Amino acid sequence: MKLIADNAYSTGAAGQKFLEIANTEDPRSLDLNGVTRIDLNFPKFTDGRAYSQAFLLRRRLGFNGELRATGDVLIDQLVQMERTGFDVAVLRADQNIDFAQRQFDRYRGFYQGDAVTVHPHFAREGIAA
Repeated sequence: MKLIADNAYSTGAAGQKFLEIANTEDPRSLDLNGVTRIDLNFPKFTDGRAYSQAFLLRRRLGFNGELRATGDVLIDQLVQMERTGFDVAVLRADQNIDFAQRQFDRYRGFYQGDAVTVHPHFAREGIAA
């Protein structure tokens, strides 16, 4: 997962067609043709609706573009964000990007399937994840 510090984040996407989706919107109602990036917002770290949106976009709608987490993004949410389909996270201003990267070193693999690796560990032998 790519991490971006809050002070380095720009909403502009030169040459990209992107959407910013409020966490109250249903992704199934959107026209995703030609969209290369979708920004999903976490207005508070306790509001997890963007996780569900990301999972819907990846697994049910087959969106292959970039999913970016914005808003109140904390270090301890990053692994779950990646597992639900996010590619990029824009960290809240008070979060340390070096500490954030260590989260991924702590959790290298999972037994369960997720939005990125569909099959559970026991069913992965001989299957490309």
